[in-house]
Amino acid sequence: MAGVPQAGPWYKKEDYWAIIIALGLVLAMTAAFYAGATGVFKSMAVSVPSWSNDISKVTTALTKNVSGIFLLFGFFLLVFTFAARYLGHNLAHFASGFTVLYIISIVITIFGSNKFMKDWQLETPLLALLFGMIISNTMPLPAWFKTALRTEFYVKTGIILMGATLPFTIILQAGPLAMLQATIVSVITFGSIYWAAVHLFKLDPRFGACLGAGGSICGVSGSIAIGGACRAEKEHVSVAISMVIIWACVMIFLLPIWAKQLGMHPGPAGAWIGTSEFADAAGFAAAEAIGDERATKTFTLMKVVGRDMFVGVWALLVAILSVTVWEKKSAADSERVNYGEIWNRFPKFVIGFFIASIFTTLVIASMEPKIGAAYSKDVLGPIKTLRGWTFTWTFLSIGFTTRFRELTSFGWKPLAAFAIGVAINVPLGYWLSNVVFVEYWMGIK
Repeated sequence: MAGVPQAGPWYKKEDYWAIIIALGLVLAMTAAFYAGATGVFKSMAVSVPSWSNDISKVTTALTKNVSGIFLLFGFFLLVFTFAARYLGHNLAHFASGFTVLYIISIVITIFGSNKFMKDWQLETPLLALLFGMIISNTMPLPAWFKTALRTEFYVKTGIILMGATLPFTIILQAGPLAMLQATIVSVITFGSIYWAAVHLFKLDPRFGACLGAGGSICGVSGSIAIGGACRAEKEHVSVAISMVIIWACVMIFLLPIWAKQLGMHPGPAGAWIGTSEFADAAGFAAAEAIGDERATKTFTLMKVVGRDMFVGVWALLVAILSVTVWEKKSAADSERVNYGEIWNRFPKFVIGFFIASIFTTLVIASMEPKIGAAYSKDVLGPIKTLRGWTFTWTFLSIGFTTRFRELTSFGWKPLAAFAIGVAINVPLGYWLSNVVFVEYWMGIK
């Protein structure tokens, strides 16, 4: 279909490199476990202990694992820079930028582990986001540093690592329910935003589709995919992305606060965030702010397994609608629609998420219980810690790339249309997660 970006070489796609890096790490750690040599990876999984008034506890722990700090930095610098070469980034700039990003992430994690910060809900994810926003909106950032702010790349790598720690049996059980809830929310939210944009505020239908996709499917990726599928103006896609970023940042702070004020169980709280957040990275920040692994798991099931998988199908449907209705051409012209766009638009990192889950589930199933428990401790435990670092780089990147002045350079109509969708999406997600399907989400361990 003309006007829709064609698929390029696989090595130009962040999704594939996220899969290679994350699955490669899981395979290497599994091989090391069988060889009895997990020490390097366990050392690389640097963790910062909680502290209150005496920071010496933290400095002592980090001093004992200085080699791990350098291993963590060296490994991800190597693999990310190697991928950056094929993704077309300036290698010197990326390496320099990532070095600074890593140092900042260490400092932010130390402060985020402070008891006072935790009491004020300013743990590492939100603290990283706030710090990045303050810096990016008060001073100019050098171009070389911006090269390393690859939000989508870091979060996709983290999501695949998340898959390795999530048993595939849970995904199989949750899949149909997550997709059902995602379908309900996606259809209603898309319809409400599109209707408000086109019929209430008289915006272009393609513009309305971009806004609706950003608020109902998978945020920035959804806006881009739908914009390409319906031949939307570049400005339409840009504004839709701005809407996603604005509301995603707002929801990072509001959803965890509301969930805790409402006394929600971590399971339904994570599912609600997965239903109501607009971007994977922002959603992970909000889910992590709940402070319970169950919230992160249910968010992943709801957002990644439920909503993200719809992007290819929605792109195809909108492409057909654009050809046959918005462009006022005959139904026969719908044959011009490239049905391969379902695959082209499908977020490939989701496949990596499933593969990682299937692989570790089969590995544990093939072991005796005691050995399986050791595998969970020596392999999956460090993977959770490494996943946490990728998310910290994600949250910092979101903050450093969010400039409020640039986000407010549009009219009020797109903002109002998106706000209507949010006003419907959030209570609907709460009702589905905390009432209709509450027993299931509470059962996720």
